[in-house]
Amino acid sequence: MHNSPPSETGSTGLNRHHWWRDAVIYQVYVRSFLDSTGDGIGDLAGVRAGLPYLKKLGVDGIWLSPFYPSPQHDHGYDVADYRDVDPVFGDLAEFDLLMAAARRLGIRVLLDIVPNHCSSEHPWFREALAAEPGSPARDRFHFAAGRGQGGDEPPNNWHAMFGGPAWTRVGDGQWYLHMFTPEQPDWNWRNPEIPDEFDRVLRFWLDRGVDGFRIDVAAGLYKHPALPDSDDPEADARTRDSVNPLAWNQPEVHEVWRRWRSICEEYADRDGRERLLVGEVSVPTAREHALYVRPDELHQAFFFDLLGASWDADAFRKVISEAMQDIAGTGSTVTWVLNNHDQVRTVTRYGEPATEGSGLGAARARAAALLMLALPGAAYIYQGEELGLPEVVDLPDDVLTDPIFHRTGSRARIRDGCRVPLPWSGQASPFGFTSGAEGAKPWLPQPEYFAEYATDRALADTRSFWHLYRDGLQLRASLPQLGEGTLEWLDSPPGVLAFARGDGLVCAVNFGAAGAPAPVPGTPLLSSGPCPPGVLPGATAAWWLNEI
Repeated sequence: MHNSPPSETGSTGLNRHHWWRDAVIYQVYVRSFLDSTGDGIGDLAGVRAGLPYLKKLGVDGIWLSPFYPSPQHDHGYDVADYRDVDPVFGDLAEFDLLMAAARRLGIRVLLDIVPNHCSSEHPWFREALAAEPGSPARDRFHFAAGRGQGGDEPPNNWHAMFGGPAWTRVGDGQWYLHMFTPEQPDWNWRNPEIPDEFDRVLRFWLDRGVDGFRIDVAAGLYKHPALPDSDDPEADARTRDSVNPLAWNQPEVHEVWRRWRSICEEYADRDGRERLLVGEVSVPTAREHALYVRPDELHQAFFFDLLGASWDADAFRKVISEAMQDIAGTGSTVTWVLNNHDQVRTVTRYGEPATEGSGLGAARARAAALLMLALPGAAYIYQGEELGLPEVVDLPDDVLTDPIFHRTGSRARIRDGCRVPLPWSGQASPFGFTSGAEGAKPWLPQPEYFAEYATDRALADTRSFWHLYRDGLQLRASLPQLGEGTLEWLDSPPGVLAFARGDGLVCAVNFGAAGAPAPVPGTPLLSSGPCPPGVLPGATAAWWLNEI
């Protein structure tokens, strides 16, 4: 891991350091990071103000959630203009200041790009609504005649991931496809105007100095050309995942990633600075995942199986082994993730209702963090993960903003609870998040107990999550055994995972409740909790440097 941009040679040069292969990237959910204007919504100037904090933590780069002009029906994942900044977040001049500040600190910047769908307020969709059926403007999207008498039924039986039919009817009787919400019409990537337009979008931001892109719904884009009925039309809504094989993971999508990779290589050849493409790829198996990270496609794709694994040694070993076998074999490296803006935070996810308040979820989350940082490849940290923030599970219905809740009426799998604005300082909301006048309210309410997790308190307490992450990142940067490389499983007692990295670095995690013999004698180099020599307590991870 390198905390400043290294010198690099051309894209085919053997001497280039592929910085992304073992980078640790911090996901900034912009509207919840830090508010500089007092309106209760985080912004780009707030991100710029927080860069020294992230530099101190030790990350290599940041990924910014969408900040483009948007009506915010899905908090920016409904993009109305891919080449500008929404006024709520700032403007292009502020973006340029952020880029300059990040460059000075050696922090790389990735943007979130949303190519599967746009906003219903995008000029091209407005043009399509005003145009006739069969027009070129409508061919940029998926418009189709309905079925049944008078075309009153949708063209097929697909359901949207966020609930309800995947089709909405317009005034002239046609229907358009939206795999998320009606405010997010899906692009028709079989129309050559769409790939050409996204080429221009990539170049616009690359010319402004960005280091790459996180690609939303990277297994999407293409739909089965016949748009046939699905055998399980509600699978996406039931799982909140890209399951419908007719709408996701179509073979043509790989041509898009080859095209985008060539653009990134063009820029790298020009100045020796590699640009990264990391995909949100949700597919059934690690083997299918590996197809997205072949040498001429995406550099990396998030490996969500670790995030989805239950707190169990066998489950973790299985997903890690499959990733190392199928993904690392492509020449890419695995991209590990435990939290993001769509998932319940680990502290809550790993807890058990019967032990609520015992700290078990927090202990397990700390252990999982050390495990992830010890694995070969890259790692992504979601903001607040380094503070040990739990999920906010008791937000009242009247403040919820997630379109899943508003479309289904159900709180199941809603995402507001992991998006509550960060606490920075003080004993009461807004905990330093907003710089507005007294009484300024964050866009989602912060619970009183966030005072325990504020960054000022975390930095002052050497036992905090923050120091565990910072120490882990420092060791990762300084020890050649960590970062890119291989992993060798070691014999261990039931419920314990142990593996070696390089020459003498051992990581072990005790998934059980009772203590177990440590795999290495002596005091650990770093541990997620108290770890006396010779013993690995329950719900604890540790690293040893075995010099024997």
